Amino acid sequence: MIKLSTMARETPTATIEQVVEQARQLQLDGVDFHLSGMDRSVEYINHVKRLCLKSGLNIGYAGAGSFVGLPEDRAKRMEQGRADVDAAALLGAQVLRVFARHKWPSTVEEQEALWRPMIEDFQAIADYAAQRGVMIALQNHDNGSFAMTADQVLRILRETERDNFSFLLDTGQWLGAIGSHPRGEFDPNIDLYKDYLEPTAPFATYVRAKIYKIDSGVEEFIDYRRVLEILRGVNFNGTIGLVFELGEFNSCSHEECMRLAAAHLREVIAAS
Repeated sequence: MIKLSTMARETPTATIEQVVEQARQLQLDGVDFHLSGMDRSVEYINHVKRLCLKSGLNIGYAGAGSFVGLPEDRAKRMEQGRADVDAAALLGAQVLRVFARHKWPSTVEEQEALWRPMIEDFQAIADYAAQRGVMIALQNHDNGSFAMTADQVLRILRETERDNFSFLLDTGQWLGAIGSHPRGEFDPNIDLYKDYLEPTAPFATYVRAKIYKIDSGVEEFIDYRRVLEILRGVNFNGTIGLVFELGEFNSCSHEECMRLAAAHLREVIAAS
């Protein structure tokens, strides 16, 4: 059974506790947590776990950082990565989300100079995570990334070659797609579904469903009926996490957008 979650992170306008309560009220199945800015003390993580347990919510993915960049920052990235694995293990997250976010160089020589160390570090963090029972999932992302196209994602998965290293499919953040930058604009030569989602969906263990314009009751930037058709076609049976990047596109409140999105995805899942 495909499940629904939403993302919780500490922001100036919302606490993790508030998002967990919203998820409970919406009768979602789980909550995903961004580790950035989150208190990682044993006391606080146990508090979050108790809160989710009492609310009947599973803990989905834990969001971590990137593993590609300047050579002089490599040791620092790996140190942070190991700390993120430890936090995910303590939290009991289903999977630790990782990025390959770094400006894509203009020359093949520069690209390959960063590519090999990135793969080595993905392998190293996957090996470290395996010792702690943590699964890793690469998330695609545009706006300067080594995982902004299907070819890049598939190459990373193939070359990393670790049993606990899989793919977290973000429905919106692909090169030239309507959810990338600038948001609301897209490359007419790009077909989000055929170029990106269909090739990568077979490897997805988790999905981030981006919500951009939902005030009509139906997400208008992404056709989720088509997305579910693709996911069902590869027997996806995991969690779809609702992620809201609403900007100025909606005429209703964030809370109402959450309610509308949950209802819309439930309807689409049931009909698929």
